[in-house]
Amino acid sequence: MLHTPSGGAGHGTAATDSGLMSIGTVLSVLRDEFPEVTISKIRFLESEGLVEPQRTPSGYRKFSADDVERLGHVLRMQRDHYLPLKVIREHLDAMERGEAVALPTVGRQRDGEAVPEPSEAPTAARIGRGELLAAAEIGERELEEWESYGLIAPLPDGAYDAEAVTVASLVVELGRFGIEPRHLRAMKAAADREAGLVDQVVAPLRRHRNPQTRAHAEARTKELAGLTVKLHAALVQTALGVRLP
Repeated sequence: MLHTPSGGAGHGTAATDSGLMSIGTVLSVLRDEFPEVTISKIRFLESEGLVEPQRTPSGYRKFSADDVERLGHVLRMQRDHYLPLKVIREHLDAMERGEAVALPTVGRQRDGEAVPEPSEAPTAARIGRGELLAAAEIGERELEEWESYGLIAPLPDGAYDAEAVTVASLVVELGRFGIEPRHLRAMKAAADREAGLVDQVVAPLRRHRNPQTRAHAEARTKELAGLTVKLHAALVQTALGVRLP
């Protein structure tokens, strides 16, 4: 069971520099359980006072492990119990005061089942260039280099898919071990081949005249993507003779 940290939403300010994470790294961690979470969502929760990360002198957010745990708790209460942020905040405050409180039940009811309330903020799947630079904590030169190697590519309108934040954060992390962007071209080529294979399988479904069949193509794509990612990870672990937790 996830325990919320004591000290309120401002607990992140008491953390040391050790182990602090950028908002891009936080996004990568949360997406394991919450695939739809975005940078905008995290910033919205911060603006609502549900988490208060530290700020560097340059203004970048730095999140502690407790901040990430708290964000996960908030997102889980929204997802599983359809609770609005006001109720979540009151619930967390009560827990931090040491009160034994039952999880509140709110929301409209339909045939005995809870119906989600409208989301407090849009979960945009696209971000701007400036937002990507801020999330990954990189400069224009680094982004241009990564784009030249095909690791990150803007959409036709100049924006980026939100997944670009995850890619950028991982490139930064690998760079700390001396792995440069040019070394990652082989990974990008392998990913493109895997995506092409999945595309071949679902292409007939996407071209089908039946709307339901075309909609099924999206679900099949996600399922195949998940399987290829797992297979890729297993093959890498086998080749290195290691097992990740």
